[in-house]
Amino acid sequence: MDVVVRELDGLSELTAAARLYRSVFGYDQPEYGVSPRLLAALRENSGSVLGALDPAGTMIGFCYGFSAVDAGELYHYSQAAVVAAEAQGLGVGRRLKQAQAQTARGTGARTMRWTFDPYALRNAHFNLNVLGATGIRFLPDYYGGGTDRVLVSWDLWHARKPGVPAGAVRSPATDRAALRAGLERHFAAGARWTGVTREADRVAYTFENDGS
Repeated sequence: MDVVVRELDGLSELTAAARLYRSVFGYDQPEYGVSPRLLAALRENSGSVLGALDPAGTMIGFCYGFSAVDAGELYHYSQAAVVAAEAQGLGVGRRLKQAQAQTARGTGARTMRWTFDPYALRNAHFNLNVLGATGIRFLPDYYGGGTDRVLVSWDLWHARKPGVPAGAVRSPATDRAALRAGLERHFAAGARWTGVTREADRVAYTFENDGS
């Protein structure tokens, strides 16, 4: 599919992005939506507001983020990236993330961060194995009960350097309690999550320590 990824402009495009966001996540409540006015403000103030459009001009993907600072380090936070169901598996998500990374570099950011559901193995594979991001923090019940998240950091200028192996969490893929306990244990020990593999109905989350 010939897809164009670019910065969104104008109320109609920003509204279409907000509509796609709610559709992909299945949000019915207005409070869970994203405001087109907020997107306009982010776009003009070192944020990222990008869309993926198919040959007919229909929006099939969207991401947005903003600049942030942690301990004096400027980074870009990717709040959300969504791809329409019919366009998933076609590389649209990767192109959105790459375009967002380019926008972030333009602000002077060295890294980009975002959170994801650690039990969604497809997302874990994409974030850790494909992009090369690193899980740096476990955030239990981030949005309320049952919404565990892992915060990842993606170096925008260099590939991830191999660290010192720090063990793995191995469990049936459906045993969230065991996976959660393993995540808590490894992150509490200062390890970083760098990979995920799956064999039949079991999964392995691999961790490393800083090799410096």
